[in-house]
Amino acid sequence: MKFNLKSTTFRSFRNRNYVLYFIGQGTSQIGTWMQRTGVAWLIYTITHSNFMLGLTVFVSQFPSFVFSLYGGIISDRYNRYNILLVTQIAAMLQAVLLAILALTHHYAVWEILSLSAILGVINAFDVPARQPLVHDMIKDKADIPNALAFNSSLNNFARLVGPALSGLVMLKFGAGICFLLNALSFVAVIFCLVKMNLPAYIPSTAKKNMGSELVEGFVYLKNTSSIAIILILLSLVSLLVLPYNTLLPVFAKIIFKGNAATFGFINSFIGIGAVCGTFFLASLKPGTDLKIVLLVNTIIFGIALILFSQIGYFPLAMFFAILCGFGTMSQTAICNTLLQVNADKNMRGRVISYFAMAVFGMLPLGSLLVGALSQQIGAPDTLLIQGFLALVIAAIFSNFLRQDKLNRKETQRLKEEEALLIERI
Repeated sequence: MKFNLKSTTFRSFRNRNYVLYFIGQGTSQIGTWMQRTGVAWLIYTITHSNFMLGLTVFVSQFPSFVFSLYGGIISDRYNRYNILLVTQIAAMLQAVLLAILALTHHYAVWEILSLSAILGVINAFDVPARQPLVHDMIKDKADIPNALAFNSSLNNFARLVGPALSGLVMLKFGAGICFLLNALSFVAVIFCLVKMNLPAYIPSTAKKNMGSELVEGFVYLKNTSSIAIILILLSLVSLLVLPYNTLLPVFAKIIFKGNAATFGFINSFIGIGAVCGTFFLASLKPGTDLKIVLLVNTIIFGIALILFSQIGYFPLAMFFAILCGFGTMSQTAICNTLLQVNADKNMRGRVISYFAMAVFGMLPLGSLLVGALSQQIGAPDTLLIQGFLALVIAAIFSNFLRQDKLNRKETQRLKEEEALLIERI
């Protein structure tokens, strides 16, 4: 595939370091989605429990919530490139151990959950270092929002390929091969990191203890309402709406009467929507009001969830799965972009750690809630409620998200009144 690097859509790919990063992370994320799909399906086939699906997500992501603040401080204090190398190697070793357990068939649920928790701890230090590192890869700072849109959406590119590939591999070779392929995918990202030529790292001269930096981060958040409100919105969506994917194995096996491949295909259709959303965001002109885009996409997300939850015909349901993917991608990608663009450079790592806490803290709690609720009322009705909650959240935050547009209208109105007054004089 050839990209027109002069186009606004792919302008961030003019940077060699970013191209290497994108290729390496894209390959690794495909492997990650293969492993994530394999773990969820393995747990569900062993336990046949909706609640255990929620517990699996909780165990794999809640450690990221617990340690993300420290990960943000480490990211602001030390060389993010070196941190990323360490976390990628650690994640590769975790995948190797998981593959060994699955391939030897000497595994229990607690062992799978324990290794998932270890990956959650690794991600707590990986995300706050990986996201801000993009700023060091881009020469023209005007290209940063475009790079962040693609960077935030790498996970969604992988979601298009990883789950479908995982479903086919599990069907023919078993979950162990999925985990092994994930381990091998880290070779690509480590190779690409080694080939990068980043600006020389300049250590911070400020000497503060970790407690002071924690307090400094919270004070900054308290005094920067534009960042705090975005984090609150993302937290609510992550708690009440985004955990819908916890129940996808139930839809694959019970609602659509399918198998592991069906589960993979559902995830891939969601990934198609996410990829479409990625190109949509990357193609937006500089100066586009991302808050308005976030508001509209949240409404689309809610409506799509409502319709997906009530349709038992697989092809039609997949159309709404695509819309769900489009809306899902917007929540994290746009919020991430707004946070990074508005955050001070010396606070960027901690702000991204708050972003990680909003996702990795609320999402696992929401998964437990969704798993428990669906055990009582069923998966379709649970998703139906989540769709309505997305619309409620959009309504609650609509004034904030439309504020810039309202301010522009008010400014324009005042200018018109001033011009009219001058004309009368």
